[in-house]
Amino acid sequence: MSRDLSRLDSFLADAGFDGYLVADDGEDSDQRYLAGFDAPDEFVTLRADGETHLLVSGLEYGRATKEAEADHVVRYSDYDWAEKVEQFGREEARIRMLAEFVADCGAGASDLSVPASFPLGTADPLRKRDLSLTPETDEVVTEIRATKTDEEVAAIREAQRANESAMARAEELLRAASVAEDGTLRHEGEVLTSERVAEAIEVTLLREGCALDETIVACGSDAADPHDRGSGPLVAGEAIIVDIFPRSKATGYHSDMTRTFVKGEASAEIESWFDVTDEAREAALAAVEPGVTGAAVHDAVCDVYESAGHPTLRSDHTTETGFIHSTGHGVGLDVHELPRVSPGGGELKPGHVITIEPGLYDPAVGGVRIEDIVVVTDDGHENLVEYPVELVVE
Repeated sequence: MSRDLSRLDSFLADAGFDGYLVADDGEDSDQRYLAGFDAPDEFVTLRADGETHLLVSGLEYGRATKEAEADHVVRYSDYDWAEKVEQFGREEARIRMLAEFVADCGAGASDLSVPASFPLGTADPLRKRDLSLTPETDEVVTEIRATKTDEEVAAIREAQRANESAMARAEELLRAASVAEDGTLRHEGEVLTSERVAEAIEVTLLREGCALDETIVACGSDAADPHDRGSGPLVAGEAIIVDIFPRSKATGYHSDMTRTFVKGEASAEIESWFDVTDEAREAALAAVEPGVTGAAVHDAVCDVYESAGHPTLRSDHTTETGFIHSTGHGVGLDVHELPRVSPGGGELKPGHVITIEPGLYDPAVGGVRIEDIVVVTDDGHENLVEYPVELVVE
């Protein structure tokens, strides 16, 4: 996956650091981005003198030499790992190996910047070996990751197509369901539950080459909590929020989309909520262009809701109903990353991929949320979502 690390090199030069050191596994998105490589166990990445150096175990060496986007890849055995373990024990051997690896890279890095989450148990022993490690708290790599290349946008677009297949499967189950006398939905003779729809979503995503740890299928009062995953029977006439945020197994990139459905007849209040939320979504989309701040996009949503008489956290920071979250967030290797589309959100730039997800919530009514994902372009934005916005399914 193409990426531009020149801004990291500039940061290191301007701050007077010799390099940027990460010791983590591929679940850490900054690590995966810097290395262009994913592994389940810890490996080490050092960016120094404009080059990327990797230190990996022998188990990962062959794959790293073929897949990693690194200038140099070395393995533990290059530093006499087995001998060091026998002589000093595993942890001391690890520290000695890491210190030697750093000394070998570039012109001999010694003054290093590290992520704020860099493990203290690694940092302190390295400092005793005359290495300077300074945690950076400006989210430097995360800021760099926020601006996507065309290849990264294509990966997110591919994940979004899988997302839409899963959403279609969820809607298909709702359409095929019948309504029992007690108002619960039935499918093929069984009660249709949040769990059953979530399972169908996950199976669809697996077939599309994607995975997710969890999804949201929340009905009625469950939907009044924006992050309630939902449970139990689905009910006719109540709003059902379906929020899917899969990750491509091949690329590691996410998508994120939400739709709200009602099986059967929606109440006038739910219909009103849906219409004003769609209006807020459209207002936010109309505001997205380079140079506009995430805060301004968020304000566009608040303007619509407040004009319609709904509370927002802008109008009342203590409210527990109405619009009670930010308008959106960046999406990439993490499903929630920079930039922020919220109060205090900074300038949007071409290549930023963000969600637009206004919503209204009240336990007495339920919840409504509509979410699209867009990429900021040179002259505006492109909506990556092709899925329709419809409330009632028959």
